Amino acid sequence: MPIGVITNTLSIILGGFVGAIAGNKFSSDFKEKLNMVFGCCAMGMGISSIVLMKNMPAVIFSLIVGTAIGICVHLGENINKGAHGMQKCIAKIIKMDSVADENYISTLVTCIVLFCASGTGIYGSIVSGMTGDHSILIAKSILDFFTALIFACILGYVVCTVAVPQFAIFMCLFVLAGIIYPMTNGIMIADFKACGGFLLLATGFRMIKLKLFPFPVADMIPAMILVMPISAIWANYILPFVS
Repeated sequence: MPIGVITNTLSIILGGFVGAIAGNKFSSDFKEKLNMVFGCCAMGMGISSIVLMKNMPAVIFSLIVGTAIGICVHLGENINKGAHGMQKCIAKIIKMDSVADENYISTLVTCIVLFCASGTGIYGSIVSGMTGDHSILIAKSILDFFTALIFACILGYVVCTVAVPQFAIFMCLFVLAGIIYPMTNGIMIADFKACGGFLLLATGFRMIKLKLFPFPVADMIPAMILVMPISAIWANYILPFVS
């Protein structure tokens, strides 16, 4: 049962409605400071996952190679292009007076990327499907409720529609993870969680808008695919040799 995925989707819908209704009652200072707390929470979740790491060389190698692949194939740029396409589809469904406003479109694209292609969501959906542990997605749901609320203060009810593609993406990951799980073991899963923890940490830095550390979170996503096979190769072949 995809409890985490459903909870996360409902949190965005509910947060979008609340933000659209009561958005004008929140000051810009309140929204900015709350977003800083979201970033801090994401980093805390990342650190709690990183400490589970079993094979540090395998995880670090996966992160470096995976990010390099993401950058080479322009994954981050392609995700942004996909978000722009989704924005156009949403504009056809919901009449928006601010569609011509470049700042409005930029904010909507940021919202789509954050909810549909975040490292936390991808990582949480896969862990939920593999192990039945929904805690990451449920914790993300708490953050997403308030994040959706803040976005809806600017964008209105359109934020609620972002939950539809987000649910579709996370459900696909949930189902695929259940198929992959029988081929894994405890060490591979621990290293997978640690790799996801690094993405959460990078996401936290992005959320607090720390310009000195503009981590390419979207480009880091391929590391999540590489880490388990690399962890298995390291544990079964390389580690016995070097030991």
